[in-house]
Amino acid sequence: MDLSFSKEEIAFRDEVRTFFKESVPASTRQKMEEGRHLSKDDLVNWQRILNKKGWAVSHWPKEYGGTGWTPAQQYIFNEEMQMAPAPSPLPFGVSMVGPVIYTFANDAQKKYFLPRIANIDDWWCQGFSEPGSGSDLASLKTTAKKKGDVYIVNGQKTWTTLAQYADWIFCLCRTDPTAKKQSGISFILIDMKSRGITVRPIQTIDGSHEVNEVFFDDVEVPVTNLVGEENKGWDYAKFLLGNERTGIARVGVSKERIRRIKELAGKIESGGKPVLQDQRFREKLASVEIELKALELTQLRVVANEGKHGKGKPDPASSILKIKGSEIQQATTELMMEVIGPFAAPYETHGEGSNEEMDWTSQIAPSYFNNRKVSIYGGSNEIQRNIITKAVLGL
Repeated sequence: MDLSFSKEEIAFRDEVRTFFKESVPASTRQKMEEGRHLSKDDLVNWQRILNKKGWAVSHWPKEYGGTGWTPAQQYIFNEEMQMAPAPSPLPFGVSMVGPVIYTFANDAQKKYFLPRIANIDDWWCQGFSEPGSGSDLASLKTTAKKKGDVYIVNGQKTWTTLAQYADWIFCLCRTDPTAKKQSGISFILIDMKSRGITVRPIQTIDGSHEVNEVFFDDVEVPVTNLVGEENKGWDYAKFLLGNERTGIARVGVSKERIRRIKELAGKIESGGKPVLQDQRFREKLASVEIELKALELTQLRVVANEGKHGKGKPDPASSILKIKGSEIQQATTELMMEVIGPFAAPYETHGEGSNEEMDWTSQIAPSYFNNRKVSIYGGSNEIQRNIITKAVLGL
């Protein structure tokens, strides 16, 4: 298997790299380099820049606005975007519900929603997890009972990322309580402006408002908002999660973070010498770099095999990418904490006598805390090991 890039692919990489260098707004790039949260306006503005270029939904089929790039080109694009660094297009629309819609939805749903997702005219959020139904997602209790031409939805979703901005939510709802739990679930699109929806913030350990609880109290949803067939939502959810896990590896993010760690470790001193000269630190850094290179090669193998598992069936090896990618992301935030030392304390400023140029380091500890979640979302790493045991090892 040849995992090297061709001359054409290298030329494509140079084109993409130049675009990101010239097109990412300076304020957005700085926020990402410093680990700060981006505003809704930052994300919308950047995705519309990408959409004007024709790259916002680059991995979609051409008939729905995609680029027609090869898997290798798509890999290069994602890596260069992460290393720029530049924000990814809003994943809940572009990488999650969008592919479900163009794969399983009817023509009217495709015509209405897909262009709006590409231009982020609608902000989407994900309604999967519930209290008591996280890793055991199929045990969800939110119900959708058909009454004439509407569903009456009741229940609660939790850990709903950026729901405070959302115009729409894609939900898994139980439509047949008599069926076994995986068989009685449907995939339904719900307007967040509907009467009976309440969004309550959850403050996370890093002090931010990123996730929410969403409550549904007798919410009326048109039956036309059902995606695909009733009671087939579990199949669509597995399709969505398989795509999500492939992207969770985020090799480019970890590469950029390691570059930043080396840069800072060469400047910041500990014990009278740069941190980078500490043998123990160098050993830990080298260990993470080796694991990242192995992850990169594994992802390239997945890219090379893309499409061999049939339509709507992502490579089960995506679970491997999810596990190792999330572990490496967590390890890099730990290394960054070690480099910055006491300046990583999670405060807006470091008080009188502090170096103002170092105030950005107040984001390091919150970033470390926030990255504890990456081994949980998209299906916990424990669940991914079960998937690997069955689908990859055949045990």
